[in-house]
Amino acid sequence: MDGAWIVIAAYQEETTIGRVVGDVVAAGWPVVVVDDGSRDSTSREARRSGARVVRHVVNRGQGAALQTGIDYALACGAKAIVTFDADGQHRVEDIAALLAALDEGADVALGSRFLGEMVGASVGRRLLLRLSVVLSNALSGLPLTDAHCGLRAFRASAADSLRIRQDRMAHASELLRNIRRSGLRCVEVPVTVRYSAYSRAKGQSALGGLRILFDYFLR
Repeated sequence: MDGAWIVIAAYQEETTIGRVVGDVVAAGWPVVVVDDGSRDSTSREARRSGARVVRHVVNRGQGAALQTGIDYALACGAKAIVTFDADGQHRVEDIAALLAALDEGADVALGSRFLGEMVGASVGRRLLLRLSVVLSNALSGLPLTDAHCGLRAFRASAADSLRIRQDRMAHASELLRNIRRSGLRCVEVPVTVRYSAYSRAKGQSALGGLRILFDYFLR
């Protein structure tokens, strides 16, 4: 799909953001990085590597940063949005597959690690992720193979229905609820997620993800 923008939320990612942005830009995609109140050189490295950069003065959370980036991309005329992690977990090659699903008629394309591949994930993490999928499906009403993969794409026309109001990590559960309520056509696409010592240290733990599911859907 032509006219896609890649949105990256980043907080204290100076060691990875330059490479991540550089790879996406080299593949031909325009990128907006939302620096969510970082105190390091995240903004400078992202801009140096070819991204447009928007900065939150204070750390508001990943959900708020993604929505800021989505709004920016839409104002620039984006026809589709792809959300992409800043820590190097996602592959640029998977962007095209997500956008192809939109070309084929989907409104939303969700990346699935379980249809694709998880590199470097421990057995314990895999089991907890499986449990989170079961719980998420029961609570959201969507029959998915993956609950909260951050690699996803959607049409600009779906943006209002998917608007993120949860500033922090509960935004992933909020998106699933919004998809179900809106009736948007949603498909899953196999993607590869690569876990490293860095991404495991920076990322949301699987147990933390389970807590977020309960907090969002059951409160």
